[in-house]
Amino acid sequence: MLDLSLLRATDDTMAKTDHALDLAAFRTRLENEGGPRLWRSLDELSEDENFREYLYDEFPRQAGLMEEDGVDRRSFMKLMGASFALAGLASCSPPVERIVPYVNQPENLVLGVPMFFATAMPLGGYATGLLVESHEGHPTKVEGNPDHPASLGATNAFHQASVLGLYDPDRSSTIRKMGEVSTWPVFLTELQQHLENMPSGEGLRLLTGSITSPSTGQLLVDLRAKFPASRRHQFEPTAGDNRREGSRLAFGTYADTVYRFDQADLIFSIGSDFLHTGPGHIRYARDFASKRRVSGGARTMNRLYAIESIYTPTGAMADHRLPVRASQMEGFARAVAAAVGSGGAASGTPLTAAQSDWIHALAADLQAHRGTSIVVAGDEEPASVHALAHALNSALGNIGRTVMIVEPAEIEPVNQLESLRSLVTDMNAGRVQTLLIIGENPVFDAPADFNFAAALQKVPFRAHLGLYYDETAAVCQWHVPETHYLESWGDARAFDGTVAIIQPLIAPLYGGHPASELIGAISGDARSAHDIVQDFWKARMPAIGFGDEWSRILRAGVVPNTASAARGGAAAQVPAPPPQARNESGLELILRADPTIQGGRFANNGWLQELPKPMTKLTWDNVAHVSPATAAQLGVKNEDEVTLTLNGTTVVAPIWVTPGTADDTVAVDFGYGRRRAGRVGTGIGFDAYVLRNSTGMWWAPGLQVSKNGRAYRLATTQRQNTMEERRPVRSATLTEFLAKPDFAHTEADLAGQYPNLYPEYKYDEQRWAMSIDTSVCTGCGGCVIACQAENNIAVVGKDQVIRERVMQWIRIDRYYAGDPANPTVYSQPVPCMHCEKAPCEPVCPVEATTHSEDGINEMTYNRCIGTRYCLNNCPYKVRRFNFYKYSDYTTESLKFQRNPDVTVRSRGVMEKCSYCVQRIRTARKRADREDRKIVDGEVITACAAACPTEAIVFGDLNDPRSRVKALKESPLNYALLAELNTQPRTTYLATVRNPNPQIKTAGPTETA
Repeated sequence: MLDLSLLRATDDTMAKTDHALDLAAFRTRLENEGGPRLWRSLDELSEDENFREYLYDEFPRQAGLMEEDGVDRRSFMKLMGASFALAGLASCSPPVERIVPYVNQPENLVLGVPMFFATAMPLGGYATGLLVESHEGHPTKVEGNPDHPASLGATNAFHQASVLGLYDPDRSSTIRKMGEVSTWPVFLTELQQHLENMPSGEGLRLLTGSITSPSTGQLLVDLRAKFPASRRHQFEPTAGDNRREGSRLAFGTYADTVYRFDQADLIFSIGSDFLHTGPGHIRYARDFASKRRVSGGARTMNRLYAIESIYTPTGAMADHRLPVRASQMEGFARAVAAAVGSGGAASGTPLTAAQSDWIHALAADLQAHRGTSIVVAGDEEPASVHALAHALNSALGNIGRTVMIVEPAEIEPVNQLESLRSLVTDMNAGRVQTLLIIGENPVFDAPADFNFAAALQKVPFRAHLGLYYDETAAVCQWHVPETHYLESWGDARAFDGTVAIIQPLIAPLYGGHPASELIGAISGDARSAHDIVQDFWKARMPAIGFGDEWSRILRAGVVPNTASAARGGAAAQVPAPPPQARNESGLELILRADPTIQGGRFANNGWLQELPKPMTKLTWDNVAHVSPATAAQLGVKNEDEVTLTLNGTTVVAPIWVTPGTADDTVAVDFGYGRRRAGRVGTGIGFDAYVLRNSTGMWWAPGLQVSKNGRAYRLATTQRQNTMEERRPVRSATLTEFLAKPDFAHTEADLAGQYPNLYPEYKYDEQRWAMSIDTSVCTGCGGCVIACQAENNIAVVGKDQVIRERVMQWIRIDRYYAGDPANPTVYSQPVPCMHCEKAPCEPVCPVEATTHSEDGINEMTYNRCIGTRYCLNNCPYKVRRFNFYKYSDYTTESLKFQRNPDVTVRSRGVMEKCSYCVQRIRTARKRADREDRKIVDGEVITACAAACPTEAIVFGDLNDPRSRVKALKESPLNYALLAELNTQPRTTYLATVRNPNPQIKTAGPTETA
């Protein structure tokens, strides 16, 4: 059982120390601990004096001096004195602008009352159903659609941040020809003139990403009928080519796989981050978590095995995880298949004794869970590994039970890499006369060896449709602004094929056009996007009553009975091993899409740039990840700049030592290094795409690394708070929990005998509280962005993050336990605790922070004078101070994004989590009008609403039937820093893992 003590910690693993990594010393120190120990970084294990000095400084040196900002202390006080003196005069001035009230209230609009509309956000072609809040015609907040199979009411960080993308002032606002402003009619006229010279469409090409839209698919059919010689090519940097080809290897044709994690007792993940990426990951996370909880009285839970090359949120949830080099993943999977007895021979990949024991224990566990297990391969793994996964699922009897093989959701699925290769070949040969690039940016993200920009310039007529005037738009003659999904009509399929209707909430802000209108215009179809979608579905539904049915579909957001049909066919066969093993010596390069800006698509979104990455807590940059052993071998530490060389191409990247990374591996995230991404995203990080060739899209051998003697400053949030050697995360195995259900509590916790000098409060109505289940929290960060969108939280930028001035109201602490080579990982969201005996309240000289009648620790912004006494007195460090005027008050479009129910804070004020008090007050007013009490589930905070795994539960402790009440009574419930007797309303459920007792080594749980 884990009795976890915690030292002060930082994620800046070696940034402040010059000594080399000494893994032997680290392991010796861990072995000599009195009990298992949690740590956040290798610096903590090193116990370096520089690290201690950095951590214990009351005023961190990295916060800098006033002089660094160009204002010394004396000048600053003068300026502030003048500001205070003039404040009274300014507040008495009338508004300069002329304001006009509504004369007649618009139909279907109640002023001050938000409305919700069902829509869907396509990403990678696949849709996730959403409910979007609109204030007087302005979308402000995204929620999940509980009726959509890919959402079930939850969202991820990309969905939440999409509202900011809608109002991005850097979005393309005009049609351009050769960089000059033009118009849609002029563009169409010139396009039709080119098409007249190719009556059969010979030389006409389209380049799109993945498309699942049925109505757009019909437009493509119509286009091909008019121009039979035309061709459509597809490419996205994160396309699942390996997944597609794996299904074709296994079943002889393209098919999609739908997993039922809510029916699986055992999961084996082969390089798959199914809890954090992919079209169905929100649903999969929800289903996985449903089999992970023991707080409701369940005495069983699922078990997750994972092999991967770099730590992912899915690997962090695993009961057993092994770091495996990319070149060895297929050999490892073949060894498992051979041990299970599904046929085929294992490759010659050498395995250690511990790995062999691990494989045989896994194989026995899989055999014991025939029909209730899942084997899932990641999109980055080769097609042969996907075929192996299908073979294992077939041999174990999982197909048709926990694994469903269905018709593809994509329109015309192809191998996208080969499709792009064919296009580049034809462009270089002069066979492409007209090329329309729709929604993609291949000049930036196509494989480097294709040299797409050079080939593109050989096309006589080239046009680009996109949200931004990006790298590809700059090479094209024509650029047309694309509509955001919140301002356009459309439809798209989910991961299981279910169709959602995309309906706009606002007219196009910048006069853009959706892809459907451009594709229709090629064949002379001048219909609007609305008519295209409605006409498509009208032709497929009964004419009588279509209007009513269409209205019901728009309200629900889902077209009923449209899920993909299941497919039959022969059982999957294990593919033959490759004739020769690939080179396994030397360093290997791993390429992955960045977890917060994806492949670069969201580079200009400040919320996502400042969202700490799940495993490293880095912001505003990408890095080269290496394991502690590889760092020691290379003689590098955090923030050392190195030169990465692969096939004669070089890039300069900063090092980040990431525990759990496979040895002899360097992992980089692509999506940074943008040259035309807007004011936020341009020039940040390094461009890893230049290392990505068509022969090594996800990994490549032969990487060379050399130090260049420079350092690069990185911004991380994990270093900025500490729990002072206390027990923030409490964990045990399922066996230990069943033997001792109250393991999460110390003797002092159970006795409850803490001194109490604060007055007692009596709550006659509500008593709001929150419970956070660390067993199912994946650390995805969706709650952080949901809170940011709901509460108008400002972005501060990389420099201010380094100075420990991040403004996000929720932080997600990540802790390691065990051997740095393969530690166990725990994630813990930390919002304001809303303490019953809040230390922040009595120290405020102006009573800006007070205790409400329902137990919320409130902040009155216009009363706060910025003493920061409350911050100093908060043991959880969850309060944020506006050192500068972080909120943008001048950019017109950003004003419409903000939630009008929440004050926008200026500089000099303290702010923090409020339990979304605006939602509570709205529900209370509604209940009072209806003469009833607030029912459980009527108030859901933004963070709880977004959480895919329902790790966050909010409710009323005075309601005996509330979920939060039941969770507080669980033996797993514990308070953070309970010994301080702050009596926090936010408490946690301890982590329970389910390791296989047959595995004694090589798994992260055992080393803890």
